[in-house]
Amino acid sequence: MSEKTTNPLLPIAIVVSLPVLACLVLMLTDQGIERALLWSAIKIGLVLIVIGGALSFAASRLAEKSGR
Repeated sequence: MSEKTTNPLLPIAIVVSLPVLACLVLMLTDQGIERALLWSAIKIGLVLIVIGGALSFAASRLAEKSGR
């Protein structure tokens, strides 16, 4: 039988995304939070995720090159 391998980042993504989603729901349902602030926080978060992904990708490429 062949064992099914999963992406090791999936459990980490789930653990990280649960608190983020909980905070997002709270921010969307709370009447005292200004919507412009919420959308700015979401945009900044997405930009930081993209930058972090790009840095991680670059670091993995550098590690691959130095390992040869």
